Amino acid sequence: MSGPPTGGRVGGVSVLGVRHHGPGSARAVRRELERLRPDAILVEGPPEADALVTLAPGLEPPVALLAHVPGEPSRAAFWPFATFSPEWQAILYGTSAGIPVRFCDLPAAHSLAGDPDGPDEPEPAQVDPIGSLATAAGYDDPERWWEDVVEHRDGDTPFEVIAEAMAAVREGHEPGGREARREAYMRKTLRAAVKQGFGRIAVICGAWHVPALTGPMPSAAADNAVLRGLPKVKAELTWVPWTYGRLASWSGYGAGITSPGWYHHLFDAPDRPVERWLAQAAGVLRDEGLAVSSAHVIESVRLAHGLAVLRGRPLAGLGEVTEAARAVLCEGDDLAVELIQRRMVVGDRLGHVSDGTPMVPLQRDLREQQRRLKLKSEALDRELDLDLRKPLDLDRSHLLHRLALLGVGWGTPGQARGKGTFRETWTLRWRPEHDLALIEHAALGTTVAGAAAQRAADLAAEPSAALADLTSLVERCLLADLPEALPDVLAALSAKAALDTDVTRLMAALPAMVRAHRYGDVRGTSAEGLAVIVRSMLERICVGLPVAVTGLDDEAAADLLKHVDAVHAAVALLSDTTPDTTPDGASDGASDGAGPRGRWLGTLRGISDRQDLHGLIEGRLTRILLDSGELDDAGDRMSRAMSRGQAPARAAAWVEGFLAGGGLLLVHDPRLLALVDGWLSGLPGDQFTDVLPLLRRTFGGFAAPERRAIGERVRSAGRDEGEGEQDVDERRAAAAVATVLSIIGEGERMSAAGRDGRAGGMGR
Repeated sequence: MSGPPTGGRVGGVSVLGVRHHGPGSARAVRRELERLRPDAILVEGPPEADALVTLAPGLEPPVALLAHVPGEPSRAAFWPFATFSPEWQAILYGTSAGIPVRFCDLPAAHSLAGDPDGPDEPEPAQVDPIGSLATAAGYDDPERWWEDVVEHRDGDTPFEVIAEAMAAVREGHEPGGREARREAYMRKTLRAAVKQGFGRIAVICGAWHVPALTGPMPSAAADNAVLRGLPKVKAELTWVPWTYGRLASWSGYGAGITSPGWYHHLFDAPDRPVERWLAQAAGVLRDEGLAVSSAHVIESVRLAHGLAVLRGRPLAGLGEVTEAARAVLCEGDDLAVELIQRRMVVGDRLGHVSDGTPMVPLQRDLREQQRRLKLKSEALDRELDLDLRKPLDLDRSHLLHRLALLGVGWGTPGQARGKGTFRETWTLRWRPEHDLALIEHAALGTTVAGAAAQRAADLAAEPSAALADLTSLVERCLLADLPEALPDVLAALSAKAALDTDVTRLMAALPAMVRAHRYGDVRGTSAEGLAVIVRSMLERICVGLPVAVTGLDDEAAADLLKHVDAVHAAVALLSDTTPDTTPDGASDGASDGAGPRGRWLGTLRGISDRQDLHGLIEGRLTRILLDSGELDDAGDRMSRAMSRGQAPARAAAWVEGFLAGGGLLLVHDPRLLALVDGWLSGLPGDQFTDVLPLLRRTFGGFAAPERRAIGERVRSAGRDEGEGEQDVDERRAAAAVATVLSIIGEGERMSAAGRDGRAGGMGR
């Protein structure tokens, strides 16, 4: 294994240096392997995945090897492969030809264990070999240099030249740290293959590593010393689907790419790639309703080739075809260019793994449910509208909510279209990390439902769980249809609510509980036990709220007001037949047997008459009670609040609280509008300037039609007021009135004569 290198070959070993995701390299590797016909192939990657190689022909790239430490989701790593990855083509060639394929990089058990040098020990700076060679060749863009020299050579990759170039770049820059350990293990794997009797061995690795495997190499003892004492963990590996979008942002192998869709095209269409690409781009634009003709395609192809000639490139690259598409197909429209970028340059391809791939039971259950519910994993956002009255849609909703409990955010809930609580809208997008989340929670159960229920019970049992967290958890359990988890969650909630004396926390928790209570009607799920807890929490709120409204500053008042509005909206959803007992079965002591709504409004009415309220709170309570039919003196209250004895800032806060949520009240109640108008008109200039920010915030929250209607009311009220103030002297006006009447009378006489004349004429 020692001796001078001959390009990328030493004895029976051929080392093919590649770019990890390059279509030209991939074709060249395939051709070179067909020429060499090796009896063993070594590929850069974790050796624990050797047993997974045979599954490769049944997979649909892009896929990735996932290595993880059970129970420690933060310790995970991915090795992605695309169709145009040289390593993937080497694996496919080896499996189809019956040639052993092994991975030769540092084991995942070591790489996931952490840096043995410690977190404070910096890794030696690694030279960018592609950048160095590009600079030497006069290129300012390393990617463009690699494309011109390698990717655009139609599979004729000069492996020996690459090896010599990398040897020159590495002179004086021998790697250390993790890179040194990786190369030591590569050599160890190569020695083991030679020792096992393989005569022709092909190694496919990053071009940077070629000199480490072909030149004068350290002894086996030296490499073993580098690897001795490395930390180690138990790592498990499997194949998972990958996406081109993630491939574009991923730096696995230290060689992330920005245009996987373009590279996939170059690999699949070596014949006339520019013409085919621009024709496909025209199709994408036509699908969006843009007028693109065959003439556009022809001219864009000519422009792309012309740009390549002017720039001295062997073939038009992505830069040239993009500029041609922008100028001709898109006619300078950047949005159309962005569409091509998203659909074609990056692409929306999502890989697929076969049923024989090692999976935890949780992954298999999800796959079966996806088939049953006709939900396909896709890499692009897809809108899903559900009607919960339909069994299929209801089951889909349950699945998505269960996955959300497990931290698998396949679906993101949105604003449902239309009215009614029986509709849900989701945006679905599958990400590779979702498989890792499923593996992480595999110990919770063998099915998604069982694992989600256990996860809910575990969350409820956490000592740090806040009251709002528990109420939200109840709601999530009902949404996910997990009745087996509810008893534990409700017990934890009841215990927490009984001990919590903070009114604001109770108020923050109540709305979710009320919504959860209603799910029993909407979704057909049982909400038994929720009504008693809801009533108990509301009673504690009603008892504690009068104390909580005392001595509030502006910020605290605004915060409390949000809770008041939320509780008021929640109480409106409750039936007054809600059980009138506390969790211990005793009467809650509510006055005169009033239901939840009566108890709540009675509390607000008692608070609203106090003199120590913040203006914002008093104004809002007045509005709530007025809208609920509990007040008939709202005008008098507003008049007192805006009297000259009140500070302008407090009056403005009162108005803000009273008008929060809409200004139609001012449109339909002239007296209230006149009170506000009169108060504003009477403010001195400096006081008006002080309260102007509050007024802007208040009136700025109204809808534009409401603001317009208020303005019209104020304007018309001004005209009416002006007309009413005119003082008419009837004696002096009598002569004018007589003249007007005589004119009107003469006009009527003449008009009548004219009608008679026309009638006579018609008779003649």
